[in-house]
Amino acid sequence: MSQIRIDELPGPLTLTLSPSPCPSPTPSFPTRHVRLALSLVPLLLIGAWAAVDWRAMHDGTARLASADPWWLLAGVVFTCLCWASAAVTRQGAIPERLPPGPLLASQFAAGAANHVLPAGIGAHAVTLRFLQGRGISLARATASLALYSLVKPIAKLVLILAFLLAFPGTLLIGQLVPDGQTLLLGAVGVLVGLAATAVLLTVVRRLRRPLLEFVRTALTDARILHTRPSRVLALWGGAVAFPLFQAGVLASVGASLGLPLPWAHVVFAYLAASAVAGAVPAPGGIGPVDAALVIALVVFGAPMTLATASVIGYRVLTVWLPLLPGAIVLSALVRRKVL
Repeated sequence: MSQIRIDELPGPLTLTLSPSPCPSPTPSFPTRHVRLALSLVPLLLIGAWAAVDWRAMHDGTARLASADPWWLLAGVVFTCLCWASAAVTRQGAIPERLPPGPLLASQFAAGAANHVLPAGIGAHAVTLRFLQGRGISLARATASLALYSLVKPIAKLVLILAFLLAFPGTLLIGQLVPDGQTLLLGAVGVLVGLAATAVLLTVVRRLRRPLLEFVRTALTDARILHTRPSRVLALWGGAVAFPLFQAGVLASVGASLGLPLPWAHVVFAYLAASAVAGAVPAPGGIGPVDAALVIALVVFGAPMTLATASVIGYRVLTVWLPLLPGAIVLSALVRRKVL
């Protein structure tokens, strides 16, 4: 709407049209309610998951009540370092410079989402939305997630080999290696997955071009990143640091409960158990990894009760304590359109 101003000046009457500022567009009624619903979904999913697994939280908290508080504080510090190392690795997987604060907040929120959806889908979805919000195309953001997912198991394998070389004869690797039948089933699963992918690409020709474009983008970005020392250090350094910090949480909780194992054995038990059971698509690895951790600690000589209590305490620090704050941060990022 234009406003009419009449200037009473000597001479002829003058009419001046001055455009009024356009009002800022407000979100439509459905859009606001959809965004509000999306911001509440993480909290609802976390609440449902907490109700199902409430007994594990209760038992772990009860056992931690008698633990050494200083060792528990060390476990909390290691937990915080896990989010920082994840953010550093994410930065190393993308050529563009990302804002450190929002990136760290997104990884804190991704931790909550990762414990709801299996196989890291929740964390990847949060990171994908964050990267797209920073103006990065879908193809390049997806390539960044693929590189991140590829580097993490390679870094863990390097750590396992380094431990075997550093402590020859002291690590009971033979008792932690899966038997031949398990390895055969794993190999068959990989072959079936590759064959299914090949058949799908053969039958559905429309998938070929997007897949080739994705592979081309991923290879190009990986080559660019590995020509920049800062990105190489962030990518591989963060990928190596993350499992060590996670193992540090487990070792700290074990020390607070009096677990009679050296830290080297606890760290290696975590690396081996998470590498073997982490492939099972459970939310956050909860369930298969927990069982594998208990078995690995018992193999190294820990009593069953202490091994179980240490794993429960590890889950309390890495999952339950940051769960509600992470869900709140996730909802806040959605409401502020960061995601």
